Amino acid sequence: MNKREDYISWDEYFMGVAMLSAARSKDPNTQVGACIVSQDNKILSMGYNGFPIGCSDDEFPWNRDGEPYDNKYFYTTHSELNAILNYRGGSLEGSKLYVTLFPCNECAKAVIQSGIRTVIYADDKYADTPGVRASKRMLNAAGVEMIPYTHSGRVVELHL
Repeated sequence: MNKREDYISWDEYFMGVAMLSAARSKDPNTQVGACIVSQDNKILSMGYNGFPIGCSDDEFPWNRDGEPYDNKYFYTTHSELNAILNYRGGSLEGSKLYVTLFPCNECAKAVIQSGIRTVIYADDKYADTPGVRASKRMLNAAGVEMIPYTHSGRVVELHL
């Protein structure tokens, strides 16, 4: 008997983990997930966008509009930063980050400083914003490879 041929690729696997992580986000507008992977394809950490530990998602605002103190932007931690902060194993030097949305400029700083060398992203819907343009400028200057994820069109069904 030969091995099965329809197994998912590493990229499909890790982006799938990032997408599943995004499903944990309670943000009513944007759910983003991230998965950090070692050079030898071991999952090191995962994260999704949400509030810091101890900050109740029932008490802090999820609004996008209104006064800064009364919307989500001062309070949420992005998936990439959560994945970096969740890692407890030492150095992330040389690792890859799979993320469902291209990192903002603040997350790009954390990616660079943590030693992540490759970013594979599924969506770049904010490509023309100043924050993402600055992010790409920094990632490029730091030699971090940015690779758009190629969607295979494969459907994986989970019954939870």
